[in-house]
Amino acid sequence: MIFNSYEFLFGFLPVTLILYFLINKIGNSKSFSKWWLIFTSLFFYGFWNENYLLLIIVSIFTNYFIGKMFSKSVSKRKGILIFGIFFNLSLLGYFKYYDFFIETVNKLFSFNIPFLHLALPLAISFFTFQQIAYIVDSYRGETKDYTFRDYALFVLFFPQLIAGPIVHHKEMMPQFQNSVGINYENISKGLYIFSIGLFKKVVLADTFSVWATTGFSHPSQLTFIESWISSLSYTLQLYFDFSGYTDMAIGVALLLNIKLPANFLSPYKARDIQDFWRRWHITLSRFLTQYLYIPLGGNKLGLFRTYLNIFIVFFLSGLWHGAGWTFIIWGILHGIASITSRYWKSLGKPLPHWFAWFVTFQFVNAAWVFFRADDVNDALSILKSMISIQELPRIVNWDYLYSLNIIELSSSSLLKLSLFLLGGLVIVLCTKNSIEKMESMKLDWNLAFFTVILFILSILNMTKVSEFLYFNF
Repeated sequence: MIFNSYEFLFGFLPVTLILYFLINKIGNSKSFSKWWLIFTSLFFYGFWNENYLLLIIVSIFTNYFIGKMFSKSVSKRKGILIFGIFFNLSLLGYFKYYDFFIETVNKLFSFNIPFLHLALPLAISFFTFQQIAYIVDSYRGETKDYTFRDYALFVLFFPQLIAGPIVHHKEMMPQFQNSVGINYENISKGLYIFSIGLFKKVVLADTFSVWATTGFSHPSQLTFIESWISSLSYTLQLYFDFSGYTDMAIGVALLLNIKLPANFLSPYKARDIQDFWRRWHITLSRFLTQYLYIPLGGNKLGLFRTYLNIFIVFFLSGLWHGAGWTFIIWGILHGIASITSRYWKSLGKPLPHWFAWFVTFQFVNAAWVFFRADDVNDALSILKSMISIQELPRIVNWDYLYSLNIIELSSSSLLKLSLFLLGGLVIVLCTKNSIEKMESMKLDWNLAFFTVILFILSILNMTKVSEFLYFNF
């Protein structure tokens, strides 16, 4: 079950909300309403693959009691922390990286070790980081005496369970303690930003998805302009897909009076790669900074160690996103770019704003090619086509454009495709982001009409159910 499905929109979500608020009207039943959310979250997760329900339940029980052990042991606290981190990373490594590790070993040493072909448990990368943060903070004495119910709800809360934002216990647990009555302002904001996110996904992201998939399926056949169409289509697809999911998660949580943290703040407007990471997947950047970069020494141990720490963070960020060399290379590229950006700033020679943005966006677009390509050779093939000026004489391949379903096979198809891409760029570069729109919204009939139109257009475009890209990570 996903947010952009009829089952969720017209079945799961209404039933969850109605019973949640009804339960809260029955006397002192805040505890029952929380158990109701835990139950519905387990149902939501198990709808994908019930076989991994036991995995997430065992993970929650284990991490909760690891957190409890810190208050009962003084001499063995460090050992408990090491065990807790090892437990979480072992689960993640076994399910996500085992076959990648075996594949690498087989290639390097000509071995023939069999693969396990394990299905990746949904959201394991997200709830692993979330729980590592919890036990690290428990070790530091920064957690309170939470009940198991509240901890389970913190991990399982269905709006953010599948693909984030990666929430922190300090920003979530207190909210679970507050009033759970109906809040019409939250409902208005929630429906508004949910509709924006749904529109981003089913109207924009899924449209760009067709063009990106077509291009990346035939990387060696792309001409100069086709490679740019493919890369820009994926750049826009990924943004609208992931930010659309986050908008919907924020919206659903608001319906339940829970405020999730912002995860996107117009990242394609960034003028350097450091600024990009302050805007893109903000909660991941926050986690890596607090629980990896700073413990490694941050920028307190000299210039070389600062650069090394930055490189390690981005290397592991790439590996976290996916078990493959394309993701590792993507992470390394961003690490090198972040180091370069930091060094350039130290020279005190700022670039013109327009040029700084252009360089940053082009780098991000090129790096996404590795993120999307099936393997390194495919990525290099597309990047080569993107800089092959000699390909210009055969700049248009009408069969390719026809496969993109751009109306009819004619010279106007290229113009129409260009307008689609231009429109997507205008939206991400020239308009307010969803969080800004929600925070500045004024409750009136115009806003209500706009929200309804977005929702209806989205429903009319839900001709096929497509998963969100970050479900694969």
